[in-house]
Amino acid sequence: MRRDFGHWTLGFGLIKILRMSIVTKLLHTRYRVNDLERTVKFYRDILGLEESRRHKSPRGSELVFLKTPGSEEEIEICFLPGSESVKVQPDLTHLACAVDSLEEFAKHLAKHGLKFSDGPTPSSSGAIAFIDAPEGYEIELIQKKL
Repeated sequence: MRRDFGHWTLGFGLIKILRMSIVTKLLHTRYRVNDLERTVKFYRDILGLEESRRHKSPRGSELVFLKTPGSEEEIEICFLPGSESVKVQPDLTHLACAVDSLEEFAKHLAKHGLKFSDGPTPSSSGAIAFIDAPEGYEIELIQKKL
């Protein structure tokens, strides 16, 4: 007797794992912007991300990849010359980043003349707050409970 349970197959008392073509890792997320250098400066100076690479795509897009020191995933910032202006709709998308302290991050923002666009707000796992990147993309900051 053989029974199929998705990726597990039970047969004759043995469990066999079938190989499937599945996504194995999130590599990057792309955000198209109107002002590449202003946006890169924000992610670098405000969020502390590091530029990992920069190049031009075959379509002519100028691309900058950024990442946090503690993560492999990247954010791809894209500027496409000659394209329509980027208009980010409210609550369309956001990135979520971990911070050690929202209070300390608020002080860091103030030094740059910025403030949270929403929060801090307590959550079941700690506290959250939001800031807006230059094009209007939201960034959620999450302080986990200790």
